[in-house]
Amino acid sequence: MSSTLPLYLQIQQHLLEKIQNGEWLPQHKIPPEEQLARDFGVSRMTANKAIHDLVQQGYLIRQAGVGTFVTDHKAESSLVEVHNIADEIRSRGHEHDCVVVVAEARNADDEISMRLGVRLGTPIFHTLILHRENGIPIQLEDRYVNPRHVPHYLTTDFHQHTPNEVLVSACPITDIEHVVEAILAESAIATLLDITTQDPCLLLIRRTWSGDQLISYARLTHPGDRYKLRSSLRTAG
Repeated sequence: MSSTLPLYLQIQQHLLEKIQNGEWLPQHKIPPEEQLARDFGVSRMTANKAIHDLVQQGYLIRQAGVGTFVTDHKAESSLVEVHNIADEIRSRGHEHDCVVVVAEARNADDEISMRLGVRLGTPIFHTLILHRENGIPIQLEDRYVNPRHVPHYLTTDFHQHTPNEVLVSACPITDIEHVVEAILAESAIATLLDITTQDPCLLLIRRTWSGDQLISYARLTHPGDRYKLRSSLRTAG
């Protein structure tokens, strides 16, 4: 191997290419450490490190006595909490960046006035931001904010601070409402997400309150093959 990358990273790169190009689908059993060590001319310890790191990153899962398998590796968010998407991405060891498509002040139309709890024609803030994980679009955030509670919202550099960070800093979130739908994206949304209009999407509709004040209404659209939503509930006893 002539690459200047460390040997274990070369093995990782080889495995990731097969996963990301679809050659190895979820539940595919990867070659054992012994075979990878022979194929790449490295020690078994080096092959083990390559696999271990991909397990930690969520691409692979080990099953004792059976082998190591490709996971259904998708970005994931909680349905019962509100997290900063940039932090979620970085927690997976990946890089977050965004494209600010729209950042504007406008007047609330019928739908937004109802969703945001303001009078028709009330000035509100609107942002449309595409979030990417390692350069791949995973969420289109279409958000409306009541300026009364976050007057500095549009002065934010959204490449440095996500809307979530701005809102939580200004108005600690006390209540959330989530509605999830399976949809096909409209043409403009599909183009931004780099998918076709026939690809399924997950739409998460979110409203957030601080105390009795309705702060924000957002439509978060995710490509269905790149994202999943999770919910957990602990009961007594």
